[in-house]
Amino acid sequence: MRDRSELPTPRTEGEILSSSNLKAFTFNDLKNATKNFRPDSLLGEGGFGHVYKGWIDEHTLAPSRPGSGMVVAVKKLKPEGGADPLSWAIRLKVAIGAARGLSFLHDAENQVIYRDFKASNILLDSEFNAKLSDFGLAKAGPTGDKTHVSTQVMGTHGYAAPEYIATGRLSAKADVYSFGVVLLELLTGRRALDKSKPGFEQNLVDWARPHLGDKRRLYRIMDTKLGGQYPKKGANAIASIALQCICGDAKLRPPMSQVLEELEQLQDAKYGSPSPLVDIRKASHAAPKSPMSTTPKSPMRVQPSPRRSLGTAAAAAASPLAGYRTAQVH
Repeated sequence: MRDRSELPTPRTEGEILSSSNLKAFTFNDLKNATKNFRPDSLLGEGGFGHVYKGWIDEHTLAPSRPGSGMVVAVKKLKPEGGADPLSWAIRLKVAIGAARGLSFLHDAENQVIYRDFKASNILLDSEFNAKLSDFGLAKAGPTGDKTHVSTQVMGTHGYAAPEYIATGRLSAKADVYSFGVVLLELLTGRRALDKSKPGFEQNLVDWARPHLGDKRRLYRIMDTKLGGQYPKKGANAIASIALQCICGDAKLRPPMSQVLEELEQLQDAKYGSPSPLVDIRKASHAAPKSPMSTTPKSPMRVQPSPRRSLGTAAAAAASPLAGYRTAQVH
């Protein structure tokens, strides 16, 4: 049996900045590496800017010509340095796109287990279409009548499935668990693991689980940055899906194909409409039997995704739906 402490803990910003392996690039270096941030070098859009493909010499780490040297990803920050929280509709779209990517990997003829699915590995383009990135820990799935593959425990605290941490036995259901954690991040606006929170609230799964199966309590963990602008039925449905995904028994977790189908159904007229909306102020003072009420529809802001990436400077601790203020490359 393996203890959870064996799983590497993400390094803090201070630890990364003090590392002897850290390479500082000038802005001109990054311009030269990405061909002056030309559109044809664009990979996707992150939390505080756009991510570009660049090239550097693998020995000197100096900018090199396209097609030669080592490929790096460079994030160019936006002038305003930030982004507003994602609307409910965009969060649902991101969830569907990410689920589609995992479903494709799991249902391929030669199954692939992502093994490190998390919010920071989701990139969005200008239309908020989700793209999975960083397949460095991906693993070929079991073949024949095997139910799992045995491998060294790797991944990220807060996202890794408990049975994988304990035994090293990896299956596609470990990805399903990680996807459930990301759904919780989309619902709550909190990170999977947040040491700044008090005790029991540090682990998102432990904190949110008691509320997911109770429609009368769900509003208590919903992201306040949504301002109550989300459909009650849709939120309850996603909470139910998340609860199934983070089930302690891996065998009872649904396959990603089923998760994808259920999420896509939420885009229809019944669940996709932003009305009725939850009025958090009224809900918090309502009687126990009916803590939810409705408010008039109001426009939702649509802003670029604040998904994070790691780079020359570490991302500061924040909500998975809030951006980071660091120039980044990896």
